Amino acid sequence: MATETTLATVQDVRAAEPRIREYLSPAPLIRSYALEQELGLAPGRCVWLKDYGWTPTGSFKVMGALNWVHQNRDRIGDRAVTAHSSGNFASGLSFACKQFGKRAIIVMPDNAPQVKFNLTRFFGAEIETYDIANDHVTGERNRLAEKIAQEADAVMASPYDDNHVIAGNGVGGLEITGALDSLGRRLSHFVCGVSGGGLMSGHLLSIADSFPEAKMIAVEPDGADDFAQSLASGQRVSIELPTSICDGLLSYDVGEHNWPILRRYVTQSLTIADAKTIDAMRWVYCHHGLRIEPSGAITIASLLSGKIDLRGDGDIVAVISGRNIDDQQFVKYLSDTSDDSSPA
Repeated sequence: MATETTLATVQDVRAAEPRIREYLSPAPLIRSYALEQELGLAPGRCVWLKDYGWTPTGSFKVMGALNWVHQNRDRIGDRAVTAHSSGNFASGLSFACKQFGKRAIIVMPDNAPQVKFNLTRFFGAEIETYDIANDHVTGERNRLAEKIAQEADAVMASPYDDNHVIAGNGVGGLEITGALDSLGRRLSHFVCGVSGGGLMSGHLLSIADSFPEAKMIAVEPDGADDFAQSLASGQRVSIELPTSICDGLLSYDVGEHNWPILRRYVTQSLTIADAKTIDAMRWVYCHHGLRIEPSGAITIASLLSGKIDLRGDGDIVAVISGRNIDDQQFVKYLSDTSDDSSPA
């Protein structure tokens, strides 16, 4: 179990920023006038969307991957790197390994969106797939990653449960606070998706340091609510078979390094039904022209749900974690108004 002395800190995030800047420009913080009106906010309050779809890999995961490879580059040496990923960390790690001249072998579920396979291969990684439908019984994902690590003498990376990954992701939080500070804005609510916790824990370190009074809202699918269950029980809870169209939010549990940070800073945890996430995907496309994946739209769904008490006098920031969804599936979600929200 991670101890207090081994947890990532805001100092780690600040140290990671120049490493990230060498390869990535800040993801945009977009003001949503449409959400301000939809939510009935008082004049002077703003809603901002932190859109990680603008990164080279279409998601936030590339930040943590870059910092991890940088910090492990000597240990890796001439060896390969391996990890398991639902897709966005796969392409992020592929991108990072390409920058540092490292070989990457990624384990991905057989039903991952094709766009995530394509991006991962585009940056040079090799891919092995596993049967996700039975993984909760077989444990094939972890066994395959461990087999690659052993047979290829590869260094194993975690997509979220690692201090270097957390610190790299937290650079996005510094981007948010820096942008708000430059405009003289205050923050009252920060809304972020949570799964393994690598995105939110990193951002919380940065945001709590600049805006300690802000409410930190964690959002997850109602069929993958391990974090909500963990908060209720006071300890990490694993889900045997998480289910949701949000393929990037289907970790079995929150990481050990992430859990203490989340437990310390999260103000509210809520769950969203997939049908509401699809509604939010349509809403964002209609009002902003953005095609975002379900895992990225769930924060917008939470704001539109009325489940968050938005009273306050500061701004609201919602994270769009990624945009990687296949064309056919996106069109289906936009056109299908039935209650069937199962992935194609």
